[in-house]
Amino acid sequence: MSRELAAAAGREQAVTDKVLASFAGTADSRLREVMLSLVRHLHAFARDVRLSEQEWETAIEFLTRAGHITDDRRQEFILLSDVLGLSMLTVAINEPAEPGATEATVFGPFYVDDAPEVPLGGDVARGAVGTPCYVSGQVRSVDGTPIGGALLHVWGADDDGFYDVQYSADHSAGRGWLRVAPDGTYRFWTVLPTPYPIPHDGPVGDLLTAAGRGPMRPAHLHFKVVSPDHRTLITHIFVAGDPYLQDDAVFGVKDSLVVAAEHHRAGPAPDGSHPRESWASMHFDLVLVPDEDR
Repeated sequence: MSRELAAAAGREQAVTDKVLASFAGTADSRLREVMLSLVRHLHAFARDVRLSEQEWETAIEFLTRAGHITDDRRQEFILLSDVLGLSMLTVAINEPAEPGATEATVFGPFYVDDAPEVPLGGDVARGAVGTPCYVSGQVRSVDGTPIGGALLHVWGADDDGFYDVQYSADHSAGRGWLRVAPDGTYRFWTVLPTPYPIPHDGPVGDLLTAAGRGPMRPAHLHFKVVSPDHRTLITHIFVAGDPYLQDDAVFGVKDSLVVAAEHHRAGPAPDGSHPRESWASMHFDLVLVPDEDR
């Protein structure tokens, strides 16, 4: 290494060392560990790509735009984490290695806390456009014990590929929560999932375009399952045969979560109702892992 290069490397390392030293007295040991590692990796990245000042400014502008477009109904930073694969990596790091448990996947940016309660067997769609779909299954622990009374949160897009929050602040459809039966079984009506693009009218969309990547997600339905003494499960079920199963913009597909959708003519359904139009059904059991910390 030439004297000039050695001097430059020394100047750069001095900056990193000074920043690392500033966190040495952080009282929270976990925060100190995370911040020291973040600084090391972030500075190493900047040195590795020889980050220009213009590129740094562009990155700041990008993050500023992500902040401006984010509100209580759209989370651009979660979307950014999703398309960079950070969301799925975090899931992989934290998911318990428990044979037989339902695999987890990304949370996504469209969950809302104040979804309406829907009775067991009720209609989650509540006016969402699409083919009626009867979804059923059982919630149980990895040892096979049914988990009665678990809370099941469900949300999904309509036939046009939009979630209710993408329409207006007072529009609520295609989402809800219900309490499963004492034997762990659940059932509800919704609309058959269809593939759709993630929001690409903001900075994340610009990033995908610049990278030559598409915004599509395969058809899926979101689940969040909550029960005392068990780890909360965040997962999807994906529709078998979807053309985007191998090209999910957020890398969320797992083979164990791909479910066949059965198609039926108008007529009697499992709950005794008689849909006047063709309908679909999907069956999927949700298997939770005991929370050893409780």
